[in-house]
Amino acid sequence: MKKTIFLLFFISLIACNSTTEINSQPTETMYFPPNGSEVWETKSVTSLGWNPSAVQPLLDYLELKHSKSFLILVNGRIVMENYFNGHTATSPWYWASAGKTLTSTVTGIAQQEGLLNINNKVSDYLGTGWTSTPLAKENLITCKNLLSMNSGLNDALGDNVDPTNLQYVADAGTRWAYHNVYVKLQDVVAQASGQTWVNYFNTKLRDKLGMTGGAWINSGDGLSVYWSTSRNMARFGLMALNKGKWNGNEIVNETYFNAATATSQNINLSYGYLWWLNGKSSYHLPQSQLQFSGSVIPSGPTDMFMALGKNDQKIYVIPSKKMVVIRMGEAADSVNMASSDFDEVLWQKINALYE
Repeated sequence: MKKTIFLLFFISLIACNSTTEINSQPTETMYFPPNGSEVWETKSVTSLGWNPSAVQPLLDYLELKHSKSFLILVNGRIVMENYFNGHTATSPWYWASAGKTLTSTVTGIAQQEGLLNINNKVSDYLGTGWTSTPLAKENLITCKNLLSMNSGLNDALGDNVDPTNLQYVADAGTRWAYHNVYVKLQDVVAQASGQTWVNYFNTKLRDKLGMTGGAWINSGDGLSVYWSTSRNMARFGLMALNKGKWNGNEIVNETYFNAATATSQNINLSYGYLWWLNGKSSYHLPQSQLQFSGSVIPSGPTDMFMALGKNDQKIYVIPSKKMVVIRMGEAADSVNMASSDFDEVLWQKINALYE
């Protein structure tokens, strides 16, 4: 009897181990393309078990909507890389407001180096009079308010960020409004570091990620816009997917990055530190004080965070799928807001790849 029981136990143990071996899949390591090289590992749609018949409808839609480039990375490897309308892998294009996330990241780097504290008021670094608000109101505005878009300054006066154009509407922290005043963070970093913004940015972020050739170009209204290739944008997205790390090296600390990609204030739940957040219960849009219910992109993954720029420049980061999606191009429709119906339809077509 004892022999029979032992034999049954032994057989069940073998069966259990066999099932484990069959069902377990080796975890694929995260890949980082080498700096200074165009070599980049790829992975096919079919090797992921995705639906190849969904690829062409996606590409047709992207071309129809005036796209210039589109990339999907999974675990850092390129799954799709497509260029349209004469654009190529070496063509630079502007990030527009998607580049706000570059400023957010570099501000975090400066903080971890002890050069600044985002909870300090902006005038600690720029001096008083950087706005035309009463001094008591100006002193309410912290660097974190600029990161969170709740400075209380008037967003209806255009893009110019000279003091005369930065006027009081509400106390800092009490009103969310999409405003180019965030760019003052670049001045804060420059003052705190004793370097030019471009120099500090290139040394601390661009060069460490291998974003070769990218540059800040003056847009003609006193603001600079970042230009780069689509692969360089993808490198930044890959760093974001890895919570501020690049190939094992910390670029910006994870504590800061987690805060940057979480709700930063209680007015627009879908906004972090210059990052947009999907999957929240409500959101505000640029140039509006209205609150809308639901996610920014209902068809998109709920854990997705996003860099969104004018004319539909996009970095989508989806931690649950270890995925980064890049889109550059002209405006998909005659809408210049950072978010549009284009996002919703695009994500329906992306979902068709793997659902």
